[in-house]
Amino acid sequence: MTRVAELATDGEKSVDIKAGRLRPEQYAENFGDVHPPLDRNRAIIEANRCLFCYDAPCIKACPTSIDIPIFIKKISTDNVRGAATTILSANIMGGACSRVCPVEELCEQACVRNTQNGQPIKIGQLQRYATDNLFQRPNNKIFSRRPSTGKKIAVVGAGPAGLSCAHKLAQEGHSVVIFEAKPKAGGLNEYGIAAYKVANDFAQKEAAYILSLGGIDIRHGQALGKQITLAGLRKDYDAVFLGMGLAGVNALGLEAEVLKGVENAVDYIETLRQAADKGKLPVGRRVVVIGGGNTAIDIAVQVKRLGAEDVTLVYRRGADNMSATDWEQEFAQNNDVRLKLWAQPKKLIGAHGHVTGVEFEYTQLDGKGKLMGTGDTFTLPADQVFKAIGQTFVASPLQDGGRDVLQLDKKGRIAVNEDGQTSVSGVWAGGDCTEGQDLTVAAVADGKRAAIAIDRALKEKKHG
Repeated sequence: MTRVAELATDGEKSVDIKAGRLRPEQYAENFGDVHPPLDRNRAIIEANRCLFCYDAPCIKACPTSIDIPIFIKKISTDNVRGAATTILSANIMGGACSRVCPVEELCEQACVRNTQNGQPIKIGQLQRYATDNLFQRPNNKIFSRRPSTGKKIAVVGAGPAGLSCAHKLAQEGHSVVIFEAKPKAGGLNEYGIAAYKVANDFAQKEAAYILSLGGIDIRHGQALGKQITLAGLRKDYDAVFLGMGLAGVNALGLEAEVLKGVENAVDYIETLRQAADKGKLPVGRRVVVIGGGNTAIDIAVQVKRLGAEDVTLVYRRGADNMSATDWEQEFAQNNDVRLKLWAQPKKLIGAHGHVTGVEFEYTQLDGKGKLMGTGDTFTLPADQVFKAIGQTFVASPLQDGGRDVLQLDKKGRIAVNEDGQTSVSGVWAGGDCTEGQDLTVAAVADGKRAAIAIDRALKEKKHG
């Protein structure tokens, strides 16, 4: 029984955590697609707003360098297949990125339309319109493989970085084996993103499309450091790509953190996303979320949509310091999530083994800009508390006898060069396990960049 389920079966009166707070139709509505897709007429109208800029700033703002004016021009002429081809040739996970990318801080922020009326082109929605249209067609194959090279590459992790790397390598004629610890491919798109952002099993449909190219074999239940080792992969394969993401979760560092009701946000989100019936998920009546990133927003909004009456997200600094975008912050507030800023957790309060509240201390900046507590406190009652203060890279699967095999950077992630190559010959890495933007689109770019470097290295070795 999971900890989420345990909370529902405990009979203590100090908390109010239960399932089925809403009617079935409410769950369906609350976890449906948050962004209704554009229809053909609206897509063409929106596409015709584009100025088709030369040296367009939106392209430079896209980590995968999609030729945005070109694909929008194709939509405006009703060449949707051509638009999807332009998108996916640059970003094979353009469908997921159109749903989860912070476009308001990337391509749409760079749109020149902002200088005219503050209304950028809806690039993300147009990208989704094109890719969704292609996926729904019976004849949706736009990629092919080169003749087999006889080379085998191991990819660890079937998330955005791993899938992107595998797809590009397979196109070049290499054989790829993806080793994935979880039962499904997709990484965070399958397990870690709010259900209303990537709805209708889209992550699996996109992964299936990527694998349909051929030349890619995926093996589930294969975790690095357990079923497989880096030394074994280096021995059996011509190259290795590591894209296993972040497995660790930061702790609050407070006593009583083991109280029931104190949960890791990422674990609960995974449980929620895999739940066939959202109505069976227990949720507190009073919920406190600690953190200021997109995961904090995702868990806060989702528990509210599960039926929590009072949800408060508490962050130790101001709104401008939150890694969650302005859109995400506004979205949370529009979903009746209360944001409490400039406060840090000081003590977890419990009764009968359950959390019943959190004591916070107000914070401020000292004269040198360093965060400090003011000494003044307040307490929020809580049936559930979610920790969403960041994830960490777990290096132990890479170690040999307690010694780091790969060089790590100052943040404890895998150190790589501009091509994604690690300190060990024949091993590349990308995505969240390396230092970067921690975005799906950035992970896709990392995977593709590494694949190009791997392909080049294998060809140079062959002709060397």
